[in-house]
Amino acid sequence: MEGRKDVLGMYVGQNESAKFWLSILNGLKNRGVEDILIACVDGLTGFPQAIEAVFPQTEIQQCIIHQIRNTTKFVSYKEIKPLMADLKRVYAAPTEEVALAELDSFDEKWSGKYPKIAKSWKDNWANLSTYFKYPEAVRRLIYTTNTIEGFNRQLRKVTKSKTVFPSDDSLLKMLYLAMIDITKKWTGHRQDWGQIHSQLEIFFEERLERL
Repeated sequence: MEGRKDVLGMYVGQNESAKFWLSILNGLKNRGVEDILIACVDGLTGFPQAIEAVFPQTEIQQCIIHQIRNTTKFVSYKEIKPLMADLKRVYAAPTEEVALAELDSFDEKWSGKYPKIAKSWKDNWANLSTYFKYPEAVRRLIYTTNTIEGFNRQLRKVTKSKTVFPSDDSLLKMLYLAMIDITKKWTGHRQDWGQIHSQLEIFFEERLERL
């Protein structure tokens, strides 16, 4: 628990099904991962279910950035700015109670034109709202998968010049070398890690004592 980023594995799969994620999570557990406190996921089908099957105590936080992108991609250019301002009142609310009230207001104002937006937020609220129970420092850590998205973008820079690989192993070797180069720069820990760790010790006291 030092507040440092790390890559625990790299995998090649035909699809991102629940079975695929289950095999990865079981592999991590067999390698010694005893617990996952909070997992931020990007809304992939079956991923939360696989996490629950292997690490049943893990709290799931669905990526807010992915949710925003997915639910606003068909909004007209003229309306995107005011709609996003109203939506921000939901995900940036100080408490879950305030967020729900703002979501109802958003629904009332915008569902005539965009009924699927508020519905999607309400349907996924259980996993979208996890971060509201935590203070700002922890929220910033868990509300988005942007860290892994940035890592993946760096990997794509390496693979985009070569569209065909003779085998999965050749692809993994290239990605592994790229990963080593990228992670060499991950030398420090989060500047606010002391505060975050103190908060996690309170929220997950018994579980952290076992690790």
